[in-house]
Amino acid sequence: MLNWDEASHPLGVAEMDATHREFTALVNLLADSDDADFAALFERLLEHCRKHFTSEGRLMRISRFPALGEHEAEHHRIYGDLVQMQRAVQRGRLALPRAFVRNGLAEWFPLHLGSMDAALAAHLKKVGEAPALSGNALPVLG
Repeated sequence: MLNWDEASHPLGVAEMDATHREFTALVNLLADSDDADFAALFERLLEHCRKHFTSEGRLMRISRFPALGEHEAEHHRIYGDLVQMQRAVQRGRLALPRAFVRNGLAEWFPLHLGSMDAALAAHLKKVGEAPALSGNALPVLG
């Protein structure tokens, strides 16, 4: 189970916090789902992560985040794992994808949130005080 902790998880960037709440909710739905619902929910998680990682990539680019390469490499790694798990789901093999959701994502997310995403949020807060870069507005800070 991946529980969102309002005391420690919010990063103070509204767009990121909303996306992370949605991610944890989807992971929990998947962890508790029966076999009949698992495939559709896994597809939702895959699409969520595609949008989530694309959005963070956009924030990193417009703010000129110095650790963009490392952060995006981590996103690509996790997304690649999800794509591999999706192939298993499509073949009706749910044991490994279930374990990945319950253990892999539940272990990865707090570490990623507390390190890479926290660094990005701090950077966005810092540059958010400067004029918007290239005419692109930075996210509303929460």
